Amino acid sequence: MKEDKLITQQVAKEQYQGHSTRKHLYLELEKEVGVPIISFFTSFTYPVMLEDSDADMLEGVLQKSDLSKGFALLLSSPGGSGLAAERIINLCRSYSGTGKYEVIVPGKAKSAATMICLGASKIIMSKTSEVGSIDPQMTYVEEKQVKRFSVYNIVKSYEDLFSKAVKEKGNLQPYPQQLTNYDSREIAEFRSALSLSGDIAIKTLKMGMLSNVSEKEIKRKIKNFLTPEKVKTHGRPIYAQDALNCGLNIESKNLKEKFWSTVYELYVRLNNFVSTNNIAKCIESKDYSFRAKVEVKR
Repeated sequence: MKEDKLITQQVAKEQYQGHSTRKHLYLELEKEVGVPIISFFTSFTYPVMLEDSDADMLEGVLQKSDLSKGFALLLSSPGGSGLAAERIINLCRSYSGTGKYEVIVPGKAKSAATMICLGASKIIMSKTSEVGSIDPQMTYVEEKQVKRFSVYNIVKSYEDLFSKAVKEKGNLQPYPQQLTNYDSREIAEFRSALSLSGDIAIKTLKMGMLSNVSEKEIKRKIKNFLTPEKVKTHGRPIYAQDALNCGLNIESKNLKEKFWSTVYELYVRLNNFVSTNNIAKCIESKDYSFRAKVEVKR
């Protein structure tokens, strides 16, 4: 089967156009939370990631919105660039009149999207909402199959092997052979990527919901987000109670309450929108909608 080639491009939409069926849901939610709702949705169907250009789309909505009292970001994304997440956090804080924003996670906000959650003053979740690890991943294609490896695990396996070689007092022959499978320059880059991910998360939390905690203590508290040691794999969910146990400011909502029913309805409508008709991303408020289209070439 021929592999699809995916290209994304931004398409700006006029006021009210393209989401009239969702407008009343924004109005209902804003009455409940008392601040504007901005949605940031990236498809889990198309292989698109959170990237720097998404920040430009988001800023287009933020510029047009009255955020003097702050706002809540309804977020759904499989993740992407950590640097893009850092820029989005800065945008959200800068445009908010209070310098703060909240995040609502109706489904999944994983990897770099979890970083955006960490930048919030509060994360609103239900028992089924998911955030996740923020450790970087290495992706490559082999025989048309996408494979992902944890950068943390690659570095750890290299360091463990190197440590064993140093301690070995007998036959050293197997170790040089195995170490040739690693490129020391790549290991250095991987270490930098891990350091960057942790630095963004820790500094973000220090300036936000964990401002009264030392950076050293923050690192200890969010270890489950920084490494796969406990969660075992990058994609494994971290649920509301797990995040609460890390000291994060989590507001847990009942699945059956009216507020969450409205959140879920908006989530279903947006998820359908970004997964059909070649639409992959949508950033919108009750008044403005921006989308990114996917052109599929076979």
